[in-house]
Amino acid sequence: MTKSHFKRGELYSVLNAMAATAIARRLQKNFRNNGIDITIEQWSILYHLWKEDGLSQQELCNRTFRDKPSITRLIHNLEKQKLVKRVSDKKDKRVNSVCLTESAKKLHDITISIANQTMDEALVNVSKEEIETVKNVLQKVYDNVTIK
Repeated sequence: MTKSHFKRGELYSVLNAMAATAIARRLQKNFRNNGIDITIEQWSILYHLWKEDGLSQQELCNRTFRDKPSITRLIHNLEKQKLVKRVSDKKDKRVNSVCLTESAKKLHDITISIANQTMDEALVNVSKEEIETVKNVLQKVYDNVTIK
């Protein structure tokens, strides 16, 4: 009887997670080196709000693939840093819109620049064709496990 071996390096999700974690760590380091005191998780919330300010907490859950308790904690911490504020919906008081403050708006350009710099560092010696291949493969994997 042969033993089955799990080859973690051959599993897309493991490789993807390793790369994503390494990029996130580098981005966090680059933020810190530039005096920006936000976490990658907080930045992901701000990123979506920069694209569309005033999203509901539920919409932020959907867009960031996080659960409600995680989003609530992240928003709470962003509020403490005076980067966002919650505004109750006029029609439904159970719904909160999350709105950027002026301080958060000022972080947009510098953090996007740092994120682009970080991706440039991560993609050294990776061709555009290789990037497209990876994107296509990961999209197919995602579709395979979510659509059905």
